[in-house]
This record gives sequence, structure tokens and C-alpha cells, in this order.
Amino acid sequence: MESVYKVIELVGTSDQSWEEAAKGAIEKASKSLKDLRVAEVKELDIKVEDGKFLYRAKISVSFKYLD
Repeated sequence: MESVYKVIELVGTSDQSWEEAAKGAIEKASKSLKDLRVAEVKELDIKVEDGKFLYRAKISVSFKYLD
């Protein structure tokens, strides 16, 4: 049987690193989305607010449609 997957974009943020930003987004998504398959980093940037850095990671996440 063939499978079908949906792909969505998420943006995670962290004041520590891009890795933490991406990890946080995936962990939060996994609480409501089941059967996550692949996460792909699409874009990394840093937002500067009041002299502080906010790391942002835009990621695409795929998950399986369930019957």
C-alpha cells in the first residue's frame, strides 16, 4: 500500500542557536502531529531585538496521513 505525506513549514526560535530553534519547532509539532518523517532546514536567520540575538530556523516537516 502506498503512503501519502503532508508537508508544512514551521519557524522555530531560540536565544541559544539555530539547532535549538529547529529542535524546539520539531518537538512542539510532534505533540500534535503524529508520525513525523522528515524535517528539512530551509532557511536560517537572526533577528536582532534590543541588542539581543534571536535565532530563527524555518523548516519543512513531513508527516504521514493516517487512514
